[in-house]
Amino acid sequence: MFNLEGKCAVVVGGTSGIGKAIALGLAAAGADVVASSRSAEPVDAVAEILEACGRRTLRVVSDVTDRRSIQDLHDAVKSHFGRIDILVNSAGITKRVPTLEFPEALWQSIMNVNLNGTLRACQIFGASMLEQGYGRIINIASLSTFVAFRDVAAYGASKAAVGALTRSLAVEWADRGVCVNAIAPGIFPTDLNRALLDSPRGHELLLRTPMRRFGVVEEVAGTAVFLASEESAYVTGQIVAVDGGYLASGVNQ
Repeated sequence: MFNLEGKCAVVVGGTSGIGKAIALGLAAAGADVVASSRSAEPVDAVAEILEACGRRTLRVVSDVTDRRSIQDLHDAVKSHFGRIDILVNSAGITKRVPTLEFPEALWQSIMNVNLNGTLRACQIFGASMLEQGYGRIINIASLSTFVAFRDVAAYGASKAAVGALTRSLAVEWADRGVCVNAIAPGIFPTDLNRALLDSPRGHELLLRTPMRRFGVVEEVAGTAVFLASEESAYVTGQIVAVDGGYLASGVNQ
């Protein structure tokens, strides 16, 4: 079970944090994996790890804000591997600013990466998957898909929209062999949030997590492997929380 041998996966935003952990998890399950991001150096570094694991890969940079860039990534992978079975959309940005003070340009930039970037990749890679009659798309949602976090309204709105997009595509593509799901990670220390977690805000997040600890990024990989595998063939339109019980929690003490 959960064997991805012979599958080809692309992880957009796959060279750091949760995206990198998912890329390595898919490779460990047998998939050939292309982990892409905006900078060549981390792309090369992750590619070396994948090759050391005996997996085939490509070194292709991409920028989710540029449709041509995502199309070029798709075309390079499709040309080299012949097909693309799995897409993970993990690129994301955030900024903590009170909503009344939030500059419109910054709001639009967060939407352009988190929501529009996910849409671009889903459209481009989804078209190939629909043509071949098979595909697994895994978007990265957030706890803020479901609940609000103070002073990050743009991020929350973008991730709520990623959840809605996930469900919409699942409905549209369910009868054509393409499953579209999302993972909502709990609190995982990454370069994006590490400073935040060593603060009163981080202490509150820990208090509200029933497991009383933050996650490690590798703990997301198993859910991604499941959603990428044949064992998830009847699962679509779902947002799976991997959160140490955070969303289930009311009063914790």
